[in-house]
Parts: sequence; structure tokens; C-alpha cells
Amino acid sequence: MGKTLYEKVWEAHEVRKLRNGQSQLFIDLHLLHEVTSPQAFGMLKDLGLRVRYPHRTFATVDHIVPTHDRTEPFQDPLAQSMLEALRANTREHGITFFDLGSGNQGIVHVIGPQLGLTQPGMTIACGDSHTSTHGAFGAVAFGIGTSQVRDVLATQTLAAQKLKVRRINIQGKLAPGSTPRT
Repeated sequence: MGKTLYEKVWEAHEVRKLRNGQSQLFIDLHLLHEVTSPQAFGMLKDLGLRVRYPHRTFATVDHIVPTHDRTEPFQDPLAQSMLEALRANTREHGITFFDLGSGNQGIVHVIGPQLGLTQPGMTIACGDSHTSTHGAFGAVAFGIGTSQVRDVLATQTLAAQKLKVRRINIQGKLAPGSTPRT
């Protein structure tokens, strides 16, 4: 029996099997934003580590951007400090940052496809649960937590359990209003 795209991408990126049954996967593209990255960069600093492959990491400010007035400083001091931390961390580690005035700033899980960063056959990780939507582009993508953001920054790999692949067959005609998201 042939392999699914998921299985092919997984196997092409599997560095090794870990003792706990997970796989250590190489991550082609790592996307960052201001919410989950400050703590991850802090953990790197505490461990004396640098970003392993900064050219595979891209950052944008996303969740804290005001919708009506993007003038700095933001009215929310916490939001402003998160933006400043992302600017400082990306500068320190040589990571491409799509800042507010860059013309490329946007929703972190949207900029990958918009800017052509997301490609079929890639593995992608981001500290945002919507990252899995990159699967629509033929990529295997993970929404990850802060400690996993740290791990990808430090090693460009992610420990992950292979998901079960399921096939859904629909026979007959779908009811009006039925869609893949229903």
C-alpha cells in the first residue's frame, strides 16, 4: 500500500526515534509571535543557548496589535513591552522580523503562505494552535507550546508523536449546508 503525504513528509524529517516512542523531527520553518516567544527566548538565555538556524525562523507581531490605532507606544503597556521584547530578541538572534511598518506584518499562521514561506512537503512549527492549517498547503504543521518553541529555537527539531491517519468516505449526497467543517 502506498504512503500518504503525511507519512512521506514525516519520514523525510524524522531525525531519530526517541526512547519514549516519539520522533525527533527536523522543522523546516519556525514561525514566532510576541505571546509565546519571550519566555522561550528567556529559557534559551538561561541555558546559554543561541538560535540554531535563525534563517529558518520568521517572526511577526500578531495578537497584541491594536485594530484602530497602531501608534506607538500602544495604550496597553504590556502589549508594548511584548512588541519590544520580540524586536530585541529577533535582532539579537538574527531572525527575520516582520514589524508593524514592514508591509509583511500579519497573522502569524497566515503570513507563511502569504509570503511564500510555506511550501508543500515542509514541517512547520509555531506557538499558535491555528498553525495546523498549513496542512492545506501539503505541509505537516504543529501548533506548539512555549517550551517547544524553546526546543525548536535551540535545536530546529521537535519531539512529536505520530498521529493516526484516518480516511473518511462519504457515500451518497451530503445534506444542504454540510461542509468539511460541519
